[in-house]
Amino acid sequence: MKLADLDVIVTAPPPPGWGGQYWLLVKVTTDTGVTGWGECYASSVGPEAMTAVIRDVFQRHMAGESPENVELMYRRAYSSGFTQRPDLTVMGAFSGLEMACWDILGKDRDCPVWALLGGKVNDRVRAYSYLNPLKTHKLPEFWGDADMAVESALDLVSRGYTAVKFDPAGPYTIRGGHQPSLYDIETSARFCAKIREAVGPKADLLFGTHGQFTAAGAIRLAEAIQPYSPLWFEEPVPPDAPEAMAKVASAVSIPVATGERLTTTVEFAGALAHGASILQPALGRAGGIWQGKKISVLAEAAGAHMAPHLYAGPIEWAANIHLCVSIPNLLIAETIETPFHDQLIKGTIRVEDGYIPAPTAPGLGIEVDEDLARAHPFTGTGLHLEMQSEPVRYDAPQLFAGGAPVKI
Repeated sequence: MKLADLDVIVTAPPPPGWGGQYWLLVKVTTDTGVTGWGECYASSVGPEAMTAVIRDVFQRHMAGESPENVELMYRRAYSSGFTQRPDLTVMGAFSGLEMACWDILGKDRDCPVWALLGGKVNDRVRAYSYLNPLKTHKLPEFWGDADMAVESALDLVSRGYTAVKFDPAGPYTIRGGHQPSLYDIETSARFCAKIREAVGPKADLLFGTHGQFTAAGAIRLAEAIQPYSPLWFEEPVPPDAPEAMAKVASAVSIPVATGERLTTTVEFAGALAHGASILQPALGRAGGIWQGKKISVLAEAAGAHMAPHLYAGPIEWAANIHLCVSIPNLLIAETIETPFHDQLIKGTIRVEDGYIPAPTAPGLGIEVDEDLARAHPFTGTGLHLEMQSEPVRYDAPQLFAGGAPVKI
């Protein structure tokens, strides 16, 4: 069995648009007719350019190869162009293609992917979700309103979720890292206080930032939210500043989490060495499922937990879940529940009372609605996620509604 054909579908999730402006789906078919699906989480270049990269990586390093040889194909892609260093774009392309190889292998051998990764350790996977606006909430006011955030948190808890994530600490800009404004610190503390009071011990608070701050700025912010015992302080400094992350980790009591913008074991080993205690690989960028398994082993040896990241579509989510089922140091997995996420995989994997049962169907355990994906082509000009160009303001509150425009 050899990898033979590739198709790339760029699909744009309809309103509300959680998960980014578009998703890069790959469909790989073998010479024996077995089809595998993957998702590339890469946004440094536009979807047209990224599609060309995906095709190049496939033709150059994978076409004609057995889908079993994921390590060999990874080494080819990692070393491409005399590099042998982490490359977000190339690894993003390879990650989705590698994911499809595992889907193929599971289908060919009539077993779920987790069975090929050492078997089942967890019968179910604990899920968390961002606090997103309810139908009664106004935008953009929601993003800075702690009372609306409480209503969203209580809605998630009522559905069985035991952790909720929010990021009220102001904008992420091309100028990061920066010092938080006093408005951002005040807003963050207010969110934590009100959500903690509302949910009590029923749910962990996951405090998200996106590499916004300098080490000193992150420490100032952490001191304001520490009384509410968040489970983690996510990506407090830019991903290219591991020494700064070490300063934060040594100065605050909140566990530091990071990983959505890192790729391969090389960068995750560096994160562990600089104080991260919770790793958040996005398998569509980190190198794929096998790299994810290796990253989990690094974390296990360091006494760290895994909490796979998701700001993409349901195919990457499915890959995350199979990894989670197979590892002993699982903490939790990010989840996005929208009708489009569910419809795109025909409801084959779902959250049940705050947990995701281990998939039982062969491969990734999903059935992709290819017609639905093609019926929602991306026609915009932006990237999957984008940062603010304007500098941070210190004279007034500044709302930031996430990295992608909300299409409502």
